[in-house]
Amino acid sequence: MDKYLLVILIFMVVTIPIAFVEPSSGEFRDPPIIPLFYAAIAGIIIIFAYSTFKERKERHAANAKRRSRK
Repeated sequence: MDKYLLVILIFMVVTIPIAFVEPSSGEFRDPPIIPLFYAAIAGIIIIFAYSTFKERKERHAANAKRRSRK
């Protein structure tokens, strides 16, 4: 996983507790911010899917290059 994707992933993971806990006081939010929670989960899934797709594409290109050398 690239460094910039890892940084964004860390921000997404930190966003999940913020949806349920008020950062300034540390108290639980009475109505939690559900859209923020689901947006963070969706962002994490998108990052993993993109990372997997990119690694698979690079691996396919490396295999094709290795086969063409023979």
